[in-house]
Amino acid sequence: MKVDVLNINGSSTGRSVELPSSIFGVEVNEHAVYLAVKQYNAAQRQGTHKAKEKGEVTASTRKIKKQKGTGTARAGSLKSPVFRGGGRVFGPRPRKYDIKLNKKVKALARASALTYKANNGGLAIVENFNFDAPKTKSFVEVLTGLKVSDKKSLFVTESHLPNVYVSSRNIPTTNVVSVDELNTYQIMNANSVVFSEGAISKLEELYAK
Repeated sequence: MKVDVLNINGSSTGRSVELPSSIFGVEVNEHAVYLAVKQYNAAQRQGTHKAKEKGEVTASTRKIKKQKGTGTARAGSLKSPVFRGGGRVFGPRPRKYDIKLNKKVKALARASALTYKANNGGLAIVENFNFDAPKTKSFVEVLTGLKVSDKKSLFVTESHLPNVYVSSRNIPTTNVVSVDELNTYQIMNANSVVFSEGAISKLEELYAK
């Protein structure tokens, strides 16, 4: 599949790039995409939740009322879950939510996501660009030129470009990542994925079979 290369104003440069079929031309595996997105979301959870159980609550241990003759249920401790301030039954404990995923499944998910975007008009290629200094206005002009200012967009650069990244940080609908940080969730979460020309070559080096 060939895709035209645009400049940052959205005009054609007259060049085109051949997308590697091993990344942009695979059979889309929806289940692999689901697993990769599930793994990403699970990894975002801190897992620091904690509630005190009966043995961890600080309270008097005396028997709070006599065993019989009150007309109510027996009660031996203020730590009991039935009382206000008592421990919680089977409360949450710190844990990890990490999900292990086979490298080949992750690679298939990433290729499936990229293929889906390429087949559904959600992919664009722009010539390599950088800014002399971080400036949000400069990045907004790029978004406007490429007609993605009203969409959730993902820009994939060939390497980490601090000025481009910082320029995009104040724009909630866009994200900038280097090609070696690209993951399935980011691809599927964006309406439009914009690759720099150099990122396509780097992508082929990193992930093509």
